[in-house]
Parts: sequence; C-alpha cells; structure tokens
Amino acid sequence: MPATAGDANPFELVEDKPLSELWINPGFYSYHFDRERNLNDRNPGIGAEYRFSTVAAATAGRFYNSDRKYSNYAGVYYQPFAIGPVRFGAVVGGFNGYPKMRDGGWFLAAIPVMSFEYQRVGANIAVIPRYKDRLYGALSVQLKFKLTD
Repeated sequence: MPATAGDANPFELVEDKPLSELWINPGFYSYHFDRERNLNDRNPGIGAEYRFSTVAAATAGRFYNSDRKYSNYAGVYYQPFAIGPVRFGAVVGGFNGYPKMRDGGWFLAAIPVMSFEYQRVGANIAVIPRYKDRLYGALSVQLKFKLTD
C-alpha cells in the first residue's frame, strides 16, 4: 500500500555504531528567556565530549554560568533520532555552581538537545528549562571542534 502524507515522519532512528571522536568546546552562549533579570548570556569555559557511538557521548567541563559563578558539569548525551544530519535527544548529567540551586552544590538535570556535526566543527543547541526561581530558562549554543577521529 502506498504511503500517504499522514504517514510521513521526518525522524529516523540512528543506528548505534561504535565511534571514537574527541571534541572540545569553549563554553556556551545562552539567550535567557527572562531578559529583565540581567543574567550572564556569555558562558565561556572549557569542555570535552567523547563520542563513543553514533547515538551517545560522554561530556565534562567548566564554564562561567548565568549567575556569574563557575559551574562544573559531567554527563552523557543520548541522541537516538535524526532529521538528516541533525541528531535529537537529551543530555543527562550533574551540574554545580548555581547559588540558588542546592546552595551551589551538585544536582541532576535532563536537558533536550540537538547536535549538528560537519567534518571537524559542530554545535550543540539545548533548551534549558526554567526551574522555579533557582535556574533560568535559556536557548544555549555550544560550538565544538573535533580533535580526533
């Protein structure tokens, strides 16, 4: 039976294959949804991402956060869906350094993210959800550069 327009699904499942790629990044740029709060949009830092499969990567780093304090993070990207070269999924991990969240201590978060990679450059774009008056929502862009294949 032929497919109809109602059957169209632009997402495809990404086949899980092993990889070994090391990426580094210089932090983030975050466009905060609460513009009146004078939050820090520029979040410089240093981070690394080790992509060990076509659907998963480990990540860790440090950056200057929205509250103008230093934050550390460690987590795992899981991106099993794609539209063409753009992968979709989430990054799940631990973060610290936000004064209103657990007094700056570590907390867990799951953040929706999409990624695009082309040869030696790429970008992760995340939608940071707002959490009460402790964490501020933003659209965050992280440029990254591949060191190894």
